[in-house]
Amino acid sequence: MNGIDPAALDWAKGGGLLPAIVQHGLDGRVLMQGWMNREALERTLMERRVTFYSRSKGRLWTKGERSGHSLALQSAHADCDADAILLLAEPAGPVCHRGTDTCFDEAAAPALSFLGRLDALIAERARTRPAGSYTSALFEAGVRRIAQKVGEEGVEAALAGASQDDEALLDEAADLLFHLAVLLRARGRGLAEVAARLQARHDAR
Repeated sequence: MNGIDPAALDWAKGGGLLPAIVQHGLDGRVLMQGWMNREALERTLMERRVTFYSRSKGRLWTKGERSGHSLALQSAHADCDADAILLLAEPAGPVCHRGTDTCFDEAAAPALSFLGRLDALIAERARTRPAGSYTSALFEAGVRRIAQKVGEEGVEAALAGASQDDEALLDEAADLLFHLAVLLRARGRGLAEVAARLQARHDAR
């Protein structure tokens, strides 16, 4: 869903160009910042691949047109002054020319963003099943075994919360979250859907 209308943006304020910030649609990390003119935004919305206006080249530039590391648009939004653009996108490969996931320092990632990255990694393990991976072994064991592990880890987390120190509770909670994410993925679901369900319940109050 897009919350943006190209015709409603204040293109004149920036001389025809507006800053466009790209945020990872799953884990919330800020990936990069570029510039868009109206044509770049309209092409992005039409083709669902992020396209910028390159000030150095003087032309439109679709991210990944040479490297293949494109940005698949999820949604686009304008700020309150209609002079900046926020794009939620899913990257295909590294975003930065340095070969990193983001053009910014990795330390700038939101604290909870790792859960999104973990969910994506688990999804990859489900597809590729690399040898020697504990996650692959869980998928090979099947949904019933994964569900059993979730039950075991839930009991251990509860016991740690009731009678052990904080470090033990954090360790057991991490084990529970990991195995729950694997169970969801084994059923073709993901943590983002759980977050959406929680938000829907909150919004309904």
